Amino acid sequence: MSELAAGQAPAGPILALVGVGGNLGDARTTVESALQALSGAVVATRLLKASSLYRTAPQQSSGPDYVNAVALVETLLSPLALLQALQSLEQAAGRERPYRNAPRTLDLDLLAYGDLRLDTPTLILPHPRMHQRAFVLQPLAEICPERVSSAELAAVADQAVERFG
Repeated sequence: MSELAAGQAPAGPILALVGVGGNLGDARTTVESALQALSGAVVATRLLKASSLYRTAPQQSSGPDYVNAVALVETLLSPLALLQALQSLEQAAGRERPYRNAPRTLDLDLLAYGDLRLDTPTLILPHPRMHQRAFVLQPLAEICPERVSSAELAAVADQAVERFG
């Protein structure tokens, strides 16, 4: 899998991890709708598991608390095609990018794509900061405990995360 190019479709289904979050408008409903869309609105992609919802204070950002989750999907899309599909869902939810880390209606991050390691100007896999964020690690540990070590969870234990759904 490590030889797959960013735009190349896989030979068979790939498991991918998607971080889902938002903090503007009705963030809970937006996140829940995005999780459903990962199975219906994204072609050749099927939602396998979704974590509970988690509430977190903004980090390196401002605005209301975030609602976050992590989804495990199976896809036949290439990494770039999946990223483009995620960005289309963000735009449909009214996502704007006025500045880095701005509050947002919906944020969909491609966290991992199989075991692919990729570093392009458009996409870095696995996501370079996912292991620094409790709002990713706690929901990820819920649905894929083998992907998160106790040391990683301990390293982000000072970041307040509240499971609420």
